[in-house]
Amino acid sequence: MIQGTGSDVGKSLIVAGLARAFSRRGLRVRPFKPQNMSNNAAVTVDGGEIGRAQALQARAAGISPTVHMNPVLLKPQSEVGSQVVVQGRMIATVRARDYQAWKPRLMRAVLDSFARLRSEADLVLVEGAGSASEVNLRAGDIANMGFARATDTPVILVGDIDRGGVIASLVGTKAVIDPADAAMIRGFLVNRFRGDPALFADGMRLIAERTGWDALGLVPHLPAAARLPAEDVLGLAGSAPGAAGVKIAVPVLPRIANFDDLDPLRAEPGVAVVLVRSGEPIPGDAALVLLPGSKTTIDDLDALREEGWDIDLRAHLRRGGRVLGLCGGYQMLGRTLSDPHGIEGAPRTVPGLGLLDVETVMTPEKRLEAVTGTSLADGLPFTGYEMHIGATSGPDAVRPLLRLADGRLDGAVSADGLVCGTYLHGLFADDRQRAAWLARLGAQAGGIAYEAGVEVALDRLAEHLETHVDLGRLLALAR
Repeated sequence: MIQGTGSDVGKSLIVAGLARAFSRRGLRVRPFKPQNMSNNAAVTVDGGEIGRAQALQARAAGISPTVHMNPVLLKPQSEVGSQVVVQGRMIATVRARDYQAWKPRLMRAVLDSFARLRSEADLVLVEGAGSASEVNLRAGDIANMGFARATDTPVILVGDIDRGGVIASLVGTKAVIDPADAAMIRGFLVNRFRGDPALFADGMRLIAERTGWDALGLVPHLPAAARLPAEDVLGLAGSAPGAAGVKIAVPVLPRIANFDDLDPLRAEPGVAVVLVRSGEPIPGDAALVLLPGSKTTIDDLDALREEGWDIDLRAHLRRGGRVLGLCGGYQMLGRTLSDPHGIEGAPRTVPGLGLLDVETVMTPEKRLEAVTGTSLADGLPFTGYEMHIGATSGPDAVRPLLRLADGRLDGAVSADGLVCGTYLHGLFADDRQRAAWLARLGAQAGGIAYEAGVEVALDRLAEHLETHVDLGRLLALAR
């Protein structure tokens, strides 16, 4: 089990790299995360949803993702509450202070899924959540030491030297956790090191002496890892500062979801993806404003207006710019959004941005499905997935964007062609689709093969860990 001293220390990518490395050795590897909190989700082959990171880890292991790889997924809807998804299906919305009472029955689902994976694998790589030192959440824990103790799974603790204080974070973890929990930790990794490794040799020895844990590796920063999807919004990044090319502006909404839709665009050398943060205006020279998916569409629409981005959008359109809404962003573009069942809070109907002549009604049923089809503008094929609640209809929907393989039509386009929306995620990962969209913006795709690039990045990550981590010792600990 790979646990961390905190969030975003690199647990997800280390598990992905280990999955690729051990699967290349001929082992049947399965990734597993007992509990995840993320609005960046993926659709599984068995028709559910799990954290995007576990889908990437499954890909690294050369297998299709299933709901059992992430049996408990928490999708935050507010500062104090989340949807609870168990083995791929949403079962409730729970306030944070009430979640503790749910943990015993959730542990049953966790152990069931873990047993299923263990029965079919040579090696299960388990990813912890957040910080191993959150002793205030230890009672009833299912994500870190509670799971490790329940299953007698040895733990490796990861610290991130790039954020500073790695010695204190590793040694401090040993100091604050229960001695029986500390005994589960067999070794540690220091991640994202920059510079001469010899300069931190004394640091590695000091950590080992103070904790009694084995030093299993000092992992240098790997630029190629930036090609891999981030697990949560902490890892969300735009193009490199000063990147040249056609500018695509993305307002970063409080509950942004499925933001890996941006990754293929960031990978294009002729594209500058600009993340517009709170307090910043949408840049006036953007060719496209992309409204991303959202976990709570109405609340994020309110936030968009509070930032004044609705005014910026209208100015952008007056200059001849284009607007694309994906999933929740598509719903925001219409005339109204109705939530009669109170799915996102109190039942209500609110005005949308009015940039598309459509309206959306939120429905309790959630569509989770991998899809294929063709775009109607050019007949190009695509692959993607649906992950949404709600149905959208109206006059602009008579100009759909996509035709799905099952005959359904998806999306809407404004009469002047400048505004469009779709429920589909993953559209830009298709090289042909991405090239066509960039051509409409007056840009040329750089000829990159995005999906092949992800495979190359996973291979490089595996090779990186082979070089800098004692994989033989890790495998011995698992055995």
